[in-house]
Amino acid sequence: MAQICIEKIRKEFGAFTAVKSSSFTIEDGEFFVLLGPSGCGKTTTLRMMAGLELPTSGQIYIDGVEVGQKRASKRDIAFVFQMFALYPHMNVRKNISYPLLSQGISRAAARTKVNEVAEILGITDILERPVSGLSGGDRQRVALGRAIVRDPKAFFMDEPLGALDAEFREHMSEELRALHDRMGATTVYVTHDQLEAMQMGDKIVVMNHGVVEQLGVPQDIYDWPATLFVAQFIGSPAMNFLDFEGTVTRGTTSLRLGDTHIDIPEQRDCANGALVMGVRPEHVYIDSTAPYRGQVLATEYLGTTQIVTIRTAHGDVKARVASSDVFIPGETVGLRFDARTLSVFNQTSGRALISVANERVLAYG
Repeated sequence: MAQICIEKIRKEFGAFTAVKSSSFTIEDGEFFVLLGPSGCGKTTTLRMMAGLELPTSGQIYIDGVEVGQKRASKRDIAFVFQMFALYPHMNVRKNISYPLLSQGISRAAARTKVNEVAEILGITDILERPVSGLSGGDRQRVALGRAIVRDPKAFFMDEPLGALDAEFREHMSEELRALHDRMGATTVYVTHDQLEAMQMGDKIVVMNHGVVEQLGVPQDIYDWPATLFVAQFIGSPAMNFLDFEGTVTRGTTSLRLGDTHIDIPEQRDCANGALVMGVRPEHVYIDSTAPYRGQVLATEYLGTTQIVTIRTAHGDVKARVASSDVFIPGETVGLRFDARTLSVFNQTSGRALISVANERVLAYG
């Protein structure tokens, strides 16, 4: 397996820039996720890493070797596509063994290797069946088998579960992560599904408009988003945003929303003017004694919990509370926030201000 280093890669299609000077490192054996909405540049980045697109500028290193201008066949990687890309005229065994036979490996050796891979994937019983009659899940396993049979340096996967229904996607994502753990493979995985990324990834890069917004482990990205975009994109419901005008200086420990002082983590940054306070729904508490007030708009029952939407003077707030609590639309309630978890953003730049709570995560240059 291999470490993969991306240094300032850029991709232009005529006047359109799909990827803007992205840099990050994927460690050997890591399950690394490229996450973002459609058109953010994640698939283009993956295709450049795989050699299916050549970067306009920048370097790509696989196992210490610069491969940015090399063809895909020279990079010793395996690619799994969203639509499986199987050969319909071949059965399962022939599909999986095709990469080995095309490299000149003997049929006997290929058969042994295919049997080993089929055992790992749990598809030994369908090896002689045509792929045209298989379910989506079995086709995905065959596509994975064809990728891992060669023991490549890295696996690249472009939304491989996108064609499956929601319930089976969850099951297959668990299987994919378990397969990765057994093999210890370096895996780069593209998805637009933030739940899938949080469930599977060791590290996540969040992209938007061709720019890397944040890189980190799932928990850090969820707890301490680096930008307003990440805060909104990660989490269901997303982080609440309360807009206000104010001044933050180094050492600030509270901010003012209307007539109410809200405690926040001690700030390391300075900002003035249009600011945003961010808080996750699970860190909002409905407390009749709290001075910051709002009006209940709606409730959404989720089983053990419910989401209560409250309109305030600075924006709507969603609170995740126990489903047994009763709230009536139109009633006025008090809101309290967990001061240790609050983020403050510069509304103009969209960047989070660094505080004592998030400086380990957001010490960007």
